Amino acid sequence: MTVASPARTTALRLLSLQRRRGARARDLLRSAHEMDALGRKARSLATRLVLGVNVAAGELDRRIDSFASRPGSIQPRVRDALRLASFEVLYLETPPQVAVSQGVELVRSVQPRAAGMANAVLRRVKACRPEVDAARSRVCRLAQGEECALSTLDLAVASGYPQWMCESVLAELGKRDAARMACAALDPAPIYVAQGRAKVDTADLADHLSRLADECEPTNLPASWKLSSGARLARTGLVASCDVAVADLSAQIVCRVAAPAQGRVLEVGQGRATKSLLLARAMDELGATPSIAGCELVGSKVALARARMKTAGLAGTVSCTEFDATRLGEDELPAELSGSFSSVLVDAPCSGTGTMRRHPEIPWTLEASSLDPANPEGLPALQLSILSAASRRVAPGGSLVYATCSVLACENEDVVDAFLASDAGSAFELASVTDSPGIASLEPGALSWVTSRGMYRSIPCAGGPDGHFCARLVHR
Repeated sequence: MTVASPARTTALRLLSLQRRRGARARDLLRSAHEMDALGRKARSLATRLVLGVNVAAGELDRRIDSFASRPGSIQPRVRDALRLASFEVLYLETPPQVAVSQGVELVRSVQPRAAGMANAVLRRVKACRPEVDAARSRVCRLAQGEECALSTLDLAVASGYPQWMCESVLAELGKRDAARMACAALDPAPIYVAQGRAKVDTADLADHLSRLADECEPTNLPASWKLSSGARLARTGLVASCDVAVADLSAQIVCRVAAPAQGRVLEVGQGRATKSLLLARAMDELGATPSIAGCELVGSKVALARARMKTAGLAGTVSCTEFDATRLGEDELPAELSGSFSSVLVDAPCSGTGTMRRHPEIPWTLEASSLDPANPEGLPALQLSILSAASRRVAPGGSLVYATCSVLACENEDVVDAFLASDAGSAFELASVTDSPGIASLEPGALSWVTSRGMYRSIPCAGGPDGHFCARLVHR
């Protein structure tokens, strides 16, 4: 008798667990003990299934509901199994008959009576594969430079993203960049790492990393590498000791843009202090004495950041303070956040549309209304409020770096322009990111993705970094 494979049953269990807990897919994949029991290929398949189902959840439901006689009566665990099987049928290279058969067995394992319905639905889903292949072919040909027609439906089918998001991406990025983003939407994101603590021997670290992955190649940044796999990295202790920081290449670039050659740094939106680690090393590289004050709203992240900085030997160099960044313009502040700073990095809360390969829940949980600049409760309004408040902490001649991991102008250029047009921004002017000390010290041509206005804006694409944005403003 046919049974579902361990990779698929593991993926189904994690998807069902994620739904019940409202958890993040990446967190579950990292902590699931059954993933460790899978072989390399099985672990890779389970990971692709879990992440892919999250990215394309709405598109998969559209197919399932159009073929089910009573879609409203499908039990949650059965729907989890149907989503998983439909994703494999439509987007992976598994032989269609195998994917359908395995999907039926997954449904049988959670509700035996639904196996017949599953077989009927998945066979009709299988008939949609040529449509999906054609859309993905058009999108990927355009991404590679071939001129052809492109619709938002093509983008939605190829990527699994909601149509409203595809409309926004197409309108703002243009056909080719929108196609590049959609073409890579369902692929694993590249793994980038950088040296964490400055006192680590860089050559020894590079040698150690080269033995962990089939491929380990240096990036254009100092002490920064791209790995073919990160599966063995956690077991080495390099990340736990802060010798290595796992950070997307674009995030590393943002830290170099914000690193001053001297003076203090205020880091707004410190999170778990990964950027703090990279900022400290970049300042050390520039000959500056690292002095970083971190500001973070979420208390649990502050506690983790403090523990990491203690591990890294930076407890006296990097402070971690729980504080609402919209209040940074007030006169009464915690001692660590008061006074002026040579550089202020605003790592703003954002939609995360540039990091959807790593955070696959975003496409179908993000609401379009949250991106409306006219919405006082929306992200652009919050971003402008934080940027304006943080600008009060910039010393004359200092820099204010505004960064997001979004690809949408409403969170990026539009927020910067709104700030510059405001009273708070009247003392600032836009400067090129390439003129910042941490970027100017690189080899010529090391930094790509710089716009005509001197801002940094990367687009997620095959084999490349995530989508990040940053603009550098100088206090006149």
